[in-house]
Amino acid sequence: MSTFGTHFRVTTFGESHCKGVGCIIDGCPPGLALTEDDIQPQLTRRRPGQSNLTTPRDEKDRVTILSGTEFGHTLGTPIGLTVPNQDQRPHDYTETDLFPRPSHADWTYLLKYGLKASSGGGRASARETIGRVAAGAVAEKFLKEAFGTEIVAFVSSVGKVAMPFIEEQNETGMPSQEFVDMLSTVSRETVDAEPTRCPDKEVSKKMTQRIIEAKEANDSIGGTVTCVIRHVPTGLGEPCFDKLEAKLAHAMLSIPATKAFEIGSGFGGTQVPGHLHNDAWVQKVGRKGQKVLGTKTNYSGGIQGGITNGENIYFRIGFKSPATISQEQQTTSYNGVDGVLATRGRHDPCVVPRATPIVEAMAALVIMDAVMMQLARQSAASLLPPMPDTPLRPAPFVMAVPGGLAVKVDESTKPKTE
Repeated sequence: MSTFGTHFRVTTFGESHCKGVGCIIDGCPPGLALTEDDIQPQLTRRRPGQSNLTTPRDEKDRVTILSGTEFGHTLGTPIGLTVPNQDQRPHDYTETDLFPRPSHADWTYLLKYGLKASSGGGRASARETIGRVAAGAVAEKFLKEAFGTEIVAFVSSVGKVAMPFIEEQNETGMPSQEFVDMLSTVSRETVDAEPTRCPDKEVSKKMTQRIIEAKEANDSIGGTVTCVIRHVPTGLGEPCFDKLEAKLAHAMLSIPATKAFEIGSGFGGTQVPGHLHNDAWVQKVGRKGQKVLGTKTNYSGGIQGGITNGENIYFRIGFKSPATISQEQQTTSYNGVDGVLATRGRHDPCVVPRATPIVEAMAALVIMDAVMMQLARQSAASLLPPMPDTPLRPAPFVMAVPGGLAVKVDESTKPKTE
């Protein structure tokens, strides 16, 4: 299906070379100030043709709000967003009438549907992600205004060229303190200052050279994107099948060209014993000066038991080398005859620089859906009489509230202690 989310539901539509792409957002709260200007910046960051490191396809990706708003505010009804496809070249793909392209979805779409889009990748194309990015911008604005949530993704490796923290974690198994500090300060402005969207200038230069090498060889190269979500409300995520890290993994691995996902210490956490990996609880000062529980380290990546604990959430996604390359490739036609495929379509030699806003968008959709689910639970609980004394809640009990803060429960309802 083409719908993501339970309470904040997003359905995307469109193919790579049809008249346009977009999405329908159902469940957006009413009263959110929203115009095209709130959505366009993320689409502009995602669009092709930004530098010589990306595909030359010339698309402006201008978004139009079709429904769901009036006088610049959301109505609570479905929001329709659309972006036209302007630079279409379906004739670039006539060879796919004869050959399934290596590592593309041509053959699997035929197996599933009995037919496929005749040009480009159809729904398997990254053009589909425009709807995700547009919806993510709406979710992100709500999260920013309601909770101060910040989401920043950046390129952390291209091929074997990686930021220092990756090399350090590969050696020790544990994220370095420098990396943890960077997660608290990295900004989109710093990320966008480099064409690779890697905030380390020296590493970015090496990444640029690696991408250019692939491009000049009519080849491609993969990489990783790291994302941090700051100021996340506590208590988000469901205990079993819909753990927040599971929802994030689902979201990230639904992005085209993704092949790997790890959160917190990830695979590195398998290399160290528990007494080093455990995140000890300490008392901290909250964003409004109140005392809250937090963790001394954050190898869990801000999630424990599938539920957010208020610390930064951070994860890394692996993107494979783009399958479309301008080289002749030995393959087999649909009728089983060996042949040579020479692809003519425009493509990115490396997708990770343009993938960062897509990662941010999917992160925003996951958090937004989890927020609405948790607020519904809390709102329903608030309608009930106060709980009697019970040993099920520790004293002094703290309750998650919007903004990722914590407050003491009223003394009259707090469990008694000996």
